[in-house]
Order: sequence, then C-alpha cells, then structure tokens
Amino acid sequence: MGTFFYWIAFILTALIAIFAAVMVITRRNPIHSAMFLVLNFLCIAVLYLLLNSQFIAIAQVLIYAGAIMMLVIFVIMLLSVEEEERTYKIRLSPATVIGMVLVIILFAQLIYGIALKVLPGESGEFTPERIAQLGEVKAVGGLLFTRFLFPFEVASILLLVGIIGAVILSKKER
Repeated sequence: MGTFFYWIAFILTALIAIFAAVMVITRRNPIHSAMFLVLNFLCIAVLYLLLNSQFIAIAQVLIYAGAIMMLVIFVIMLLSVEEEERTYKIRLSPATVIGMVLVIILFAQLIYGIALKVLPGESGEFTPERIAQLGEVKAVGGLLFTRFLFPFEVASILLLVGIIGAVILSKKER
C-alpha cells in the first residue's frame, strides 16, 4: 500500500514539474515564467525527497528556489523587461531548426538510455552503500569543499559577474 502511494506521489509531482517547465517556456510575461520556475524547482525538490536524497532536496530549495530565483526576479525587475507583443506567425529561423534537431537527438538519447536499463561505464568510489555509510551530507559536503572546490568557486564568480552585468545594463538605460 505504501509503494502505491509513493508512486502516485512521484508521478503526480513529476507531471506538475513537467507542466511548470512547459509554462516557463510558453509564458510571455517574465515574472510569470519565473513563478512557474519556482514551482518547477519545488517539485524537483519533492522528487529528490521521494528518492531519499534529503540533502539535495534541501539544497534545491535553498539555492535554486530561494537564492537563484530571487536573483532572477531581481534582474527581471532591474532590467524592467516588458512583455513582448504576441505574434502568431511561425518563424522558422536556422536557430529554431538547429534547436529542433538538438531536441530530437536529446529525446533519442533518453529513449536509448531508458531502453538500455543497465548504464555503461564504471562505478565510482561513492557507491550508494558508501554514501549511506558516510552520510549524505558529509559525502556531498566533503566532495564539494575538496575535489570540486574550484568549479564551485567558478560558479559563484559567474553568478557575481551576472549580477554586476545586470546592474551595469540597467544603469546605461537610465
């Protein structure tokens, strides 16, 4: 009985996440898109919880649904992005065609990965048993602040550059 409700919750949350993701890319108003992105991030956090990854779920809520989305909304308001005029013409630019081809390749890879059932490659040093032994927070925190410290710091610098760029762009228009 517990497994049945688990799967119902998982499928329902996944469908809401997909709906929110579609709404993010189809809304013309950037604030509405940002709000649907928050909903998508929260649904993904619930999916992490259902997969017994509590640390990743908490990090998802704190970092993405909290900090990153506040930054995105701040930049949208700072740049005062206006709602685009609705045009119902279908434009088929080369970028659109390339994007459609990439989406088809992505879906083909997803279908191949699902059909394969056993993932190729070698297992790493952090198997699920080792992570359970160490504790999820300790394993992720240890890796983040030792082996992956440089990419972590590069990502933070990129975010800072993005904020400074948004402020400079908004100052030039005024």
